[in-house]
Amino acid sequence: MRILVACEESQAVTIQLRNLGHEAYSCDIQDCSGGHPEWHLQCDALELLKMRWDMVIAFPPCTDLAVSGARWFPEKIKNGSQQRSIEFFMVFANCGCEKIAIENPIGIMSRVWRKPDQIVQPWMFGHGETKATCLWLKGLPLLIPTNDVSEYMKTLPKNQQNRLYHLPPSPDRAKLRSKTFPGLAKAMAEQWAGKCY
Repeated sequence: MRILVACEESQAVTIQLRNLGHEAYSCDIQDCSGGHPEWHLQCDALELLKMRWDMVIAFPPCTDLAVSGARWFPEKIKNGSQQRSIEFFMVFANCGCEKIAIENPIGIMSRVWRKPDQIVQPWMFGHGETKATCLWLKGLPLLIPTNDVSEYMKTLPKNQQNRLYHLPPSPDRAKLRSKTFPGLAKAMAEQWAGKCY
């Protein structure tokens, strides 16, 4: 399949899809950090939606949408950044592709558009951490947990269970918090695309 993984600089999902033999491309306005610039399209993802894709997996920026930033919502509403983020998100939801997955944390899209089809956690895919992740799906099945480590996670200190939440302020904090966990990336690739050879 020819797959666009939009707003993904880490290439976590793209690499897993490539490992299965798919023609997958990450896309972001940032340089990629996944080590495969030959698979990275550094441009506006909306331009690429004008092309034909067999599947689109999108990770639109959540800065203006996630409830974790609710205290800044009045300012974001006033300056229009929240509305622009909603519109950007909805372009993926309304693109003409038959198989679409949109990922975002818990946020306002559940109210503005619709509830997600599924909420997953890293601990469902082998990572002893919490980070509720919403998935809006079209033409794709719900993800099935592959390695539930919830009991092990409960033995860890709270700051390790919520490691991403406790990251100190830094220029890279948002980028670090937005990276897809490897176990989740692998499940997305295997369960939504499967091997093509």
